[in-house]
Amino acid sequence: MGKPSTITGPSRDFLEWPFFTENHKMLAQGLDAFAVSGALSDIDHAETDKACRALVRALGDAGLLDAATGAGGKEPIDSRSVCLTRETLAWHDGLADFAFAMQGLGTGAIGLAGSEELRTAILPRPVPASGSPPSPCRRRMQAPMSRP
Repeated sequence: MGKPSTITGPSRDFLEWPFFTENHKMLAQGLDAFAVSGALSDIDHAETDKACRALVRALGDAGLLDAATGAGGKEPIDSRSVCLTRETLAWHDGLADFAFAMQGLGTGAIGLAGSEELRTAILPRPVPASGSPPSPCRRRMQAPMSRP
């Protein structure tokens, strides 16, 4: 585990383009603050599965998984917010970007086209409150697979 990142991060000049809103600027500020807070550098990457769980927990606790899950299905998924989040996370920690992306891959289609009942049942799960989120790094089977 190292020191908090001192890398300033990607340029934010593009946030002045007309299709970015104040919400995007606030998200970028929050992402930059998170990246240099030490939350990423405090996670030991020696055990990938454990690191991914810790990264998802840290991202969830910081409210940064909302971009991937549409705030747990309460809002549409905004691709600009997903791109801002992934760019910043990848700039500072590639595994954090991976952990974030896995949350969105597991929920994106449901958030975009799932029924209200399905969104309510599934989408809140990737966003950890505290406790142990599911591992985004390794697919785990619920039951043993039988072979013919």
